[in-house]
Amino acid sequence: MRARIKFSEVGRRLLKWIPNSLTLCNSLCGFAAILYTLHAHEYRFEAIISSTGAMQIFNTVAILIFSAMIFDAMDGVAARLLNAASMHGIQMDSLSDMVTFGVAPAVLVVVLTEYLYFWKISTAVAVTLYICGAIYLGGAALRLATYNVAAMDGSKKDPNWFSGMPSPGAAAALCVLVFLMPKSGDFFRNYPLILPVYSALLGFLMVSKVPYLHAGRFLMTIRHNRKRLFATILLLIAIIIFRLPGLAVIVTLYVLSGPVIGIYNLFSNKKVQLP
Repeated sequence: MRARIKFSEVGRRLLKWIPNSLTLCNSLCGFAAILYTLHAHEYRFEAIISSTGAMQIFNTVAILIFSAMIFDAMDGVAARLLNAASMHGIQMDSLSDMVTFGVAPAVLVVVLTEYLYFWKISTAVAVTLYICGAIYLGGAALRLATYNVAAMDGSKKDPNWFSGMPSPGAAAALCVLVFLMPKSGDFFRNYPLILPVYSALLGFLMVSKVPYLHAGRFLMTIRHNRKRLFATILLLIAIIIFRLPGLAVIVTLYVLSGPVIGIYNLFSNKKVQLP
């Protein structure tokens, strides 16, 4: 009997490490993304920007960041299912998110933009680029710190909504631009300008009070809500049929949803409610 009790206690402790292990996988994806982005410097003397060498690196980095999003979602699900949620886990999750959805996308934007300028940029452009990357990075840091404080003091009002864009959403918005780059045609020429400015905009959205849907919690409740299940199925069908363009449209709509809902709530007596 004592052996069983000891085994069950050890088993519970091991089970509680599952969410932390998934969180570590998140941070390792971010670390790998940063290291792999730096390999783009091997193509400093490339004569043709459209060459597949460096672009394959940037696509792989975007895939790593998206993979980290899966681990980020799974650790929260595992913590709830195993009743292993803790303040230690919350802190660890935010630290991992800072690496993967803060530092990695900022490095990706800076290195990719330098690559699109053929590694030859003026001092003014370089300063602007680094400021935009810093705004994104700072926005992610402030966003995650705010989330931690709200989780610790219980000041988070509605669990279905974020105040400010979540850092994974901001990272996804940048990654879909990377995926679409080879298919953007003449629009490709505008990427050196669009990427830094867009990253800075996302940084400001992360520290704003604009409401954003908590996608993870939304997906967790689809079993008990037919409308949410139907909406999720439609989104999956759109991604399967249209693939990258479909994913890009969904992510962009999510980015725009915050300001639209915020303006609606500001001028309407009724706030937007989830079905």
